[in-house]
Amino acid sequence: MSDPSGTGDAADPWRLQTPPLSSEFTLHRGVVDGRDVLVCTVGKTILHYDARCIEHLHAMLTARADWVELGSADEQKDAKPGTVEAWARAPDNPIGGWYGLKKGLRGRFAMYIPPLLERLGLAEVEHNPRSNRMRAVKPGG
Repeated sequence: MSDPSGTGDAADPWRLQTPPLSSEFTLHRGVVDGRDVLVCTVGKTILHYDARCIEHLHAMLTARADWVELGSADEQKDAKPGTVEAWARAPDNPIGGWYGLKKGLRGRFAMYIPPLLERLGLAEVEHNPRSNRMRAVKPGG
């Protein structure tokens, strides 16, 4: 559901749409403070996510072997248990907490990272107005 253009570097970012297909944003790989990050630009807002989230989220989805609700929420709001958003904040995820890196803007992981996994062919993402889910796709399959 995303624009197939973009290589994922700063000069040619991935051009994506949120799961409900209501907003466009870009993502590209970068380095911030020596850490590999995904730089997400939504209008004038810039968010950073730990780049390991791509592999880690795909592994979690593969292990669950079923649809998982996205449950996107701002950092200041609690994430619904069992959702992708809750997993991305959980102390028992592979990095021990938030994949979002900018204090105050660490939420919305489930709004911006699932479309990237879909673009990379690692996941299927629903595109309903609300309550979307995702599930793993085997790489190359």
